Amino acid sequence: MMGRLAGLLAMGAWPGALRAEARSGNPVGKVRFVVTNDYHHEEAACDPWLEALFRQVAATENAAFCFGLGDLANSGKRESLQAVARLAELTGMPFYPTPGNHDLDLSPVEGFYAEVFPERRNYTFARQGWQFVVVDTTEGDKWKDVTISDDTLAWLDETMPTLDPAAPLVLATHFPLAAEVQMCPLNAENLLAKFVGYNLVGSFGGHFHGQTEHRRGRASLVTNVCVARVRGNHDGTDFKGYWVCDGDPDGTLTRTFVPFAGG
Repeated sequence: MMGRLAGLLAMGAWPGALRAEARSGNPVGKVRFVVTNDYHHEEAACDPWLEALFRQVAATENAAFCFGLGDLANSGKRESLQAVARLAELTGMPFYPTPGNHDLDLSPVEGFYAEVFPERRNYTFARQGWQFVVVDTTEGDKWKDVTISDDTLAWLDETMPTLDPAAPLVLATHFPLAAEVQMCPLNAENLLAKFVGYNLVGSFGGHFHGQTEHRRGRASLVTNVCVARVRGNHDGTDFKGYWVCDGDPDGTLTRTFVPFAGG
C-alpha cells in the first residue's frame, strides 16, 4: 500500500509540503472539537449509556462540534440510527457523522443512513479558518478487505480544488487510513494521495477499537477506542473514551483523551 506514498514522501510532496502561494484570505483561529467513534447502538438499553456519553461531551468547554465516526448502529437498524441522531442533540452542538459498515447491515448507504443523516456521506465544512473533510470509506457491510468506492474518490477529485491548499485541514473517516492498522482499506493510499499539496494536519478514524497513531509527513493518522456499551476494544484494553481536539492559529492540532465511564 505504501509504494506510491513512499515515493511522494521521498520527494517531500506530502500534505503541508506543497503550499499554494495564494490563500483564500480567511484568518485561521482557534477551534476545539470532539471526536467520538463506534457507538454500536443495538437496543433501547443502549439509550442511557449514550445519553450519558453525549451529556459528558456537552460539558466540553468551548467545543464547536462533535464527530461521530461510524458504526453508530450495531446492526444497521433504522431505530438505532434515529436514537443516535436524537441523543446527539443533547450535546447542543452540531453533530457530524460518517457511515460505518454496521450502519449498512440492513440497507445501503443511500438507505436508512441517508434517511436519518441526509447529506452526511461525503461533505466538507469549515470553522475558524480550519477545513474539515468527511468521507465515506465503506463498501457496504464489509468489515475487512474493503475498497473505498469510486464515488468517494470521484467526489474528492471534484471537491479538493475548492479547498484552500494552505489552510489547515482535518480528515474524518470510519475505516483507519494507516496501512499499519488492522482493517485499513485496500486502496487507502489512493484516498490519501488526494491530499498531497494540501495542509493535512490530522486524520481521525474508527472501526479499529484501539488507540493508534502513525505519521505521514506532518499529518497524524489516528484511531481510538470505542464508546460502545455492547462491544469491546480490539487492542485488549477495557477503557472507553473520546478525543477533545484543539486547533491553534499556527495550524497545530493537539488532542486529549477523555475517559468515559459509561451510563
